[in-house]
Amino acid sequence: MSGRRRAGPILLAAMALALAACGDTNQRTFQGWIEADLVFVGPDEAGRVETLSVREGDTVAAGAPLFTLDADLQQADVAQTRATLTNARQTFERAEQLLKSRTGTQKAYDDAQQSLREAEARLNSAETRLARRRVASPAAGVVQQVYYRPGEIVPAGRPVVALLPPGNIKVRFFVPEAMLPKIAFGDAVEVHCDGCAGGLAARVSFIARAAEFTPPVIYSLEERSKLVFLIEARPERPESLRVGQPVSVVLAPAKAP
Repeated sequence: MSGRRRAGPILLAAMALALAACGDTNQRTFQGWIEADLVFVGPDEAGRVETLSVREGDTVAAGAPLFTLDADLQQADVAQTRATLTNARQTFERAEQLLKSRTGTQKAYDDAQQSLREAEARLNSAETRLARRRVASPAAGVVQQVYYRPGEIVPAGRPVVALLPPGNIKVRFFVPEAMLPKIAFGDAVEVHCDGCAGGLAARVSFIARAAEFTPPVIYSLEERSKLVFLIEARPERPESLRVGQPVSVVLAPAKAP
């Protein structure tokens, strides 16, 4: 009997501790989502897409070919500037010989030298424009979206392909002002989501300095109409997460004083 009487207070104490721990966990758990900084790859100049070397979902390495654009105008420009450079070089050589034989002037030599340098610069520019009609991947990643297909005309500066490098995936969530003193840059957080493997970790990489209203992506009724601060964290295993996926973020337990 005595053993049973002692078990009652012990059980109540254990339940109290469990409830306290649960309450603390709830206070340190926040709803968030997965976002990414996509890399948009497009041409410097307008043109027609000739070839497309990737499809959505492909994994590409840095430097891998992505697409090419028609290059007729750029090739013609290179041919023209090469001819101009040939003439400028011949003019410079004649001016140089005349100056050496004292039948030419220093000004004619300087002008010919300047024209030669300008022709060399124009050829370098034309060759660069031609080379950029073949576009390669600036980083390793996964092709998220293809906006233009072969045969379509893409304006200058518009992306043809959107890439997602693994390191560009981030977890975003909002916390109330009272939680800010408990969060520091580099802190570890746990990330949970439906269908995800356990043990997903991330580290805080950004803490907003300005407050904002709770965004509509946060579905908690209790958090509406409150000012919150945006927090971002970089996951250690980004390949386990998908863009737009809702997640729960659990802050690390408070350190004992």
